[in-house]
Parts: sequence; C-alpha cells; structure tokens
Amino acid sequence: MEHPISVLKYSGSLEALAKDVGEMRYDSVAEFITSLADEVVRQAEADRAGERVQLASKLEETARKLYEARDEMQKVWRICKPYMK
Repeated sequence: MEHPISVLKYSGSLEALAKDVGEMRYDSVAEFITSLADEVVRQAEADRAGERVQLASKLEETARKLYEARDEMQKVWRICKPYMK
C-alpha cells in the first residue's frame, strides 16, 4: 500500500488543514485527535501482525501521546465551554 503525501479528499495544503482543524471548536479538535490516534493504533496493530515490531512500538508510543494530547484538549474545552454560545 502506498502512503500519500497529502490528504486526498482535501484540496488545501497540510498547513491549511492544520489551521482549519485548529480553528474548530476544541471538543471537535479533541474528537479529531481521537480519530487520528485510533488510526495510528490500527496501523500499529497491522505492523505488529506483520512482525515489524520496532515500527509498531513507535506507532503505539505515538498513539499514546496523541491520546494524551486529546486529554489536554478536552481540558481546554471544559475551560472554554461555559463561555461558548
């Protein structure tokens, strides 16, 4: 399987994508990060099954950090939520 260098369903640059995601409401950003972490876990599982242990381990570590980032973004959302319309 070939890995693309851009998001096929998104016509903007990666920088624009990051900005667009970053401008979303923080609870939605947390949900996006969760989905990204889940996808990284899926890839780690496939690599582990293919006996690519070193790659799988790094992907698992990355997913853990993404889940931590999600947890922090959820804290940000809890701070902002009372002030949102």
